[in-house]
Amino acid sequence: MDETVHYEEISGDYIAVRALEDGVTIIGLTRGKETKFHHTEKLDRGEVMLFQFTEHTSAMKIRGKAEIFTKARHGEKRTGIVIS
Repeated sequence: MDETVHYEEISGDYIAVRALEDGVTIIGLTRGKETKFHHTEKLDRGEVMLFQFTEHTSAMKIRGKAEIFTKARHGEKRTGIVIS
């Protein structure tokens, strides 16, 4: 594999997830004809993890209260929060 191509694959967009409660679950979903779960992580309150979309990961499911940070153009998102 060409070193330049490999660098581009691992330097793509990423998201940061900060758990606002214990037990936040992040599930990676595969690409292709059939979408399947391929990886699961659990975070406790205050823990932060960085995630990246890759040739194998096309989507992520986040269960629980968490803050999600992306590039500035997307801003900050929160899960599990009702705004009245």
